[in-house]
Amino acid sequence: MADILIRNARLVNEGREFDGDLLVAHGRIEKIAGSIEGVRARMEIDANGQWLLPGMIDDQVHFREPGAPHKGCIASESRAAVAGGITSFMDMPNTRPATLTLEALADKKRRAARGARANYGFHFGVSQDNLDTVAALDPREVAGVKVFMGASTGDMLVDDPVLLERLFACVPTILLAHCEDTPSILRNEARLRAQYGAAIPPAAHALIRDAEACYRSSSLAVGLARRFATRLHVLHLTTARELALFEPGPLAGKRITAEVCLHHLLFDDSDYARLGHLIKCNPAIKQRSDRDALRQALLCDRIDVIGSDHAPHSLEEKQRDYALAPAGLPLVQHALPALLELVDEKVLPLTRLVHKTSHAVAELFAIRERGYLREGYWADLALVERLPRPWPVEEQPLLAQCGWTPFQGRRFRHIVRTTLVSGQLAWHGGRVQDDCQGLPLAFER
Repeated sequence: MADILIRNARLVNEGREFDGDLLVAHGRIEKIAGSIEGVRARMEIDANGQWLLPGMIDDQVHFREPGAPHKGCIASESRAAVAGGITSFMDMPNTRPATLTLEALADKKRRAARGARANYGFHFGVSQDNLDTVAALDPREVAGVKVFMGASTGDMLVDDPVLLERLFACVPTILLAHCEDTPSILRNEARLRAQYGAAIPPAAHALIRDAEACYRSSSLAVGLARRFATRLHVLHLTTARELALFEPGPLAGKRITAEVCLHHLLFDDSDYARLGHLIKCNPAIKQRSDRDALRQALLCDRIDVIGSDHAPHSLEEKQRDYALAPAGLPLVQHALPALLELVDEKVLPLTRLVHKTSHAVAELFAIRERGYLREGYWADLALVERLPRPWPVEEQPLLAQCGWTPFQGRRFRHIVRTTLVSGQLAWHGGRVQDDCQGLPLAFER
């Protein structure tokens, strides 16, 4: 007996939309056909024309474990993720302690094996003192290696030119870069502080962490990658100017790639007036012209993937004055519904969105047997309904530990009805299925 049979779905996969059924057995997609007959399954789901998508693979999240349980943990944030159609995540290394040693990496894997509702991988961090460890990493044990080339604090800031050259020359797998130029940021902040004193308004964040600060750092990263033939992935682009650094066209064969995050596609600097520090993030949300350029870059493939950069903080922390309000916002629970607004608005074709959130992420990180609706692949699926009337975000309980969302007051036209993770029900009937356990992602390198 098979596990789950999904009937009458509108499947979206590899540039096509088509009607059909999908059968899940032993965690994997056993069969895809126009109609599957003569098969008994433990559970049947009548999709009734709903979209059946490969689940979103989020290449950038901050689930805050270990070190900040009041902000989130792997269990709480992965529960929110599956409600948003995310079936796999890759967690960033700037936890407490940071993921700078093999012991810290193993600890995070153990934690995920106990509590992750989605499949998981972990990025390894870079400091000024662990380049030997980075150079000796087994590429199959990490999702990627993350470097803060500025705009960070503590052990994870690496801005010394000699160390950066050594890193770009020796890193054994894909290198992920957060690109903001610290000297530029400090100059801008001093200027705004002279103007406003301690009462810097939220909208000034986009002036402090401006386009020049981003371009200075991202152009440095791209230049180093070209010099040392590094496999570089630049995270969360925010500006039109940076796009010229990246080649348009298919992902295959690229050595330098780029990501955009959903909040930089959906918000612009006019939203600071309403949301204030709730949308304070690094790099900053910038002008509408930047937002529109990022959207266009998805169409010509200058930007290769879409992530979330989910980074929760408590509401109390976000309500502090500018200097003390932390950067980051919770996004995973509404990831697919929010992005599907771009499909309804004719900004992106549905097949292109699926490519950027699933197919391309699997290819970019060389993830084995995930990211597609293919027979034999793991059954990581999201069943999404387009509603006749938009639903208010407040109708659904917030699952992230922080208990708030920057989408407050918004209405979405799509809702995730069911999420399968490695063939298991993870989200169904408006509830997280807490007996679902995500699996470690396997990297083919």
